[in-house]
Amino acid sequence: MSVEETAGQGGKEAMPEGRHEAVAKALIEAGSSFRFCPACASPRLISDRGRRWICPDCGFEYFHNVATAAGIVIIVGGRVLFLVRAREPALGRLALPGGFVEPGERAEDAALRECREELGWAPDSLEFLASYPNLYPYKGVPYATCDLYFRASAPGLDPDALDIDAGESSSVKLLELDDLAWDLVAFESTRRALRRHQRAPLA
Repeated sequence: MSVEETAGQGGKEAMPEGRHEAVAKALIEAGSSFRFCPACASPRLISDRGRRWICPDCGFEYFHNVATAAGIVIIVGGRVLFLVRAREPALGRLALPGGFVEPGERAEDAALRECREELGWAPDSLEFLASYPNLYPYKGVPYATCDLYFRASAPGLDPDALDIDAGESSSVKLLELDDLAWDLVAFESTRRALRRHQRAPLA
């Protein structure tokens, strides 16, 4: 499948102007977070654009590669299910069920696992929606991520019957995208995925 095909009806999507520069700047600033070589404790650890750390004394080399995350747009009677985040980053903002992909795990399985952990429930099947780059700041370290989004229809789902993980979310909301306050959505990649869903809703 081509990039244009995976982009759906809108065709190939470009990164918003200035976003590349913002990500690069954040990663460069992260270079100062690591000061000593983890192998030999040398203070001469060198950061290469926040993507790679090199120790000139012992040869240690570490790549701060892109992390993979997965989330699900769950449609309940035409509305989208959101979690209100109970922790940083983006405390109090709206997010989708999802999280980071673990080693050896498929993105689909990660999305379903995170959904079960956060809601006590997961859909029977998923449809791939889109993938977008994102920046996830955590405890002073910005993680460049590639966020994969899926979607599922759950017409009979009762939000009151869900077993919410209080450590992750304070509540659940069902919202119409046409009335959504977009600035309350936690992450840029999530906003882009929701707009993609808006343009090409489930049949």
